Amino acid sequence: MRKLFLLAAALLASLSLAGQDFQEHFTGRTLRLDYVFCGDVHHQSIYFARAYRTGAWAGRRQHLAEVALQGNGQVRVLDPESGDILYVNGFSTLFQEWQATEEAAHVQKAFENCLQVPFPSHPVDVEVILLDTHAKVSSRLKHRIDPKDILIRASADNGLQVAPVLESGSLQEAIDIVIVAEGYALPDRGKFFHDARRAVDALFSHEPFKSYKKRFNVRAVFAPSADSGVSIPGQGEWKETAVRSHFDTFYSDRYLTTSSMWTLYDLIGTVPFEHVIVLANTAKYGGGGIFNSVTIMNSDHPTFVPVLVHEFGHAFGGLADEYAYGDNPETMYPTDTEPWEPNLTTLVDFDAKWADLLPEGTPIPTPLDKLEEQDVRRIWHTLSADEKASLNSRVGVFEGGGYQTKGVYRPVQECRMRINECEEFCPVCYRHLVRMIGFYTSD
Repeated sequence: MRKLFLLAAALLASLSLAGQDFQEHFTGRTLRLDYVFCGDVHHQSIYFARAYRTGAWAGRRQHLAEVALQGNGQVRVLDPESGDILYVNGFSTLFQEWQATEEAAHVQKAFENCLQVPFPSHPVDVEVILLDTHAKVSSRLKHRIDPKDILIRASADNGLQVAPVLESGSLQEAIDIVIVAEGYALPDRGKFFHDARRAVDALFSHEPFKSYKKRFNVRAVFAPSADSGVSIPGQGEWKETAVRSHFDTFYSDRYLTTSSMWTLYDLIGTVPFEHVIVLANTAKYGGGGIFNSVTIMNSDHPTFVPVLVHEFGHAFGGLADEYAYGDNPETMYPTDTEPWEPNLTTLVDFDAKWADLLPEGTPIPTPLDKLEEQDVRRIWHTLSADEKASLNSRVGVFEGGGYQTKGVYRPVQECRMRINECEEFCPVCYRHLVRMIGFYTSD
């Protein structure tokens, strides 16, 4: 781990990517853009709904014309005359996950989405694109935004209680996270702020977040719900909650999400943020994390700590799931396309991934240790420190990841992105998270 820390420090010191001049094109406010993404597995459309001028801009002011990760979509702010990119950000959506389900083959659905960009100081074009699993554009929308448009709504303080949980620097210096209450009734106010503190303690007890804690701010927003707890459709339980989340997303009993993104952003109001964590007041196992969209998870299950870190790995870092459980031909990771996620490869462009971290002579694919012949999750607590390190730190190209047992490869045998029992991110995930922190906070 000491070597990893030194590597991370060197990476941050070397990050000096040039960006556009923020002051030339943007004010210090935030432009919230509401969209509807809709369609099915064959066709997708993007519709613009409305725009808001919200609070202070908490995003990056450097590397504006670059993305840290491609994502499954991008929002771009363009100069209308030259077409130059003034700002761009990658993201993923629940809509695109739904497109991989069987339901999307015969039903069309619509999903709410909110995207934030810096508020422009002059008219700009905003372009939103969605990418399919082959990294090809599946839908595109371009529209003009005039900052003087009288129909851009000015958000006001919504009166909800906001409390700082971690204060490390200014909006320009730090990565800003907001934690929003879900399923906490008025009598649960104290529990929510206690749980928000638990969430911060959990996240920043893990590397590399622990070492870079001073680069993050966290605020908690108490949005009271009419009911305590969250909806569990599989058990016939529907609750009236602030964010309208529920389990059984896509009929998976542990997948906890919300489709009410407009409502979520309304609750956040003018609070400046880059990443949002929805903390759901329930002991049922489950959660979800979508890149540059939302982290949502339960507050009271015994696996609270590892699941939060895992889901934040998705939402903040764009890390992929490294577990595998089938060979669905409609895979999210077709073998003719290199995944954009940094911790998976189909070997189409492996050199762009972790080839530089492979020990010389490592076979590709890399054979599993004999330990992997057993159910490692069940025996993890019995393994020695050396055995755990071998499974978590020995970098190779191990087949199985991204839900597929064949054709998709992961960096190590066991990682926080594969099983909850593994205490650490692997070297590949660790390095990537450090790069992401540097991208947002280094000049």
